[in-house]
Amino acid sequence: MEWNVYLAGEIHSDWREEIKDGVANENLPVELSTPVTDHPASDNVGVDVLGEEEKDFWKDHKGGMINAIRTRTLIEQSDIVVVKFGEKYRQWNAAFDAGYASALGKKLIVMHPEEHTHALKEVDSAALAVCQTPQQVVEILKYVTVKE
Repeated sequence: MEWNVYLAGEIHSDWREEIKDGVANENLPVELSTPVTDHPASDNVGVDVLGEEEKDFWKDHKGGMINAIRTRTLIEQSDIVVVKFGEKYRQWNAAFDAGYASALGKKLIVMHPEEHTHALKEVDSAALAVCQTPQQVVEILKYVTVKE
């Protein structure tokens, strides 16, 4: 069986690459998918495709809807959703993705620094695993996909 794993959350670090490398190095039966991680492209897709807006609200609304086509589809198709909350930025999108995945009954792995434990207690309580590093995610994926 090949497992579909969606990597949601912050886009300002290389955590996805670390997981991709770990999955490849372990030769795990895992297919990874991600949101668009080119931040300017993600922010501007609505106006780039559908035309300029005078107000930021409508610019963001257009972009958010187009990005949701990809995000929601990939979450719906996933077996496991990994959501990373980073150190520096508030990732409201990550919280939404975690909630959406949980509402769909998806298996959820949450990754964040220890200092965010209190702020993310409700998100953590919906997860089947809470960890701090990409290496821990790879070890979880290894255990659930190939351990006998």
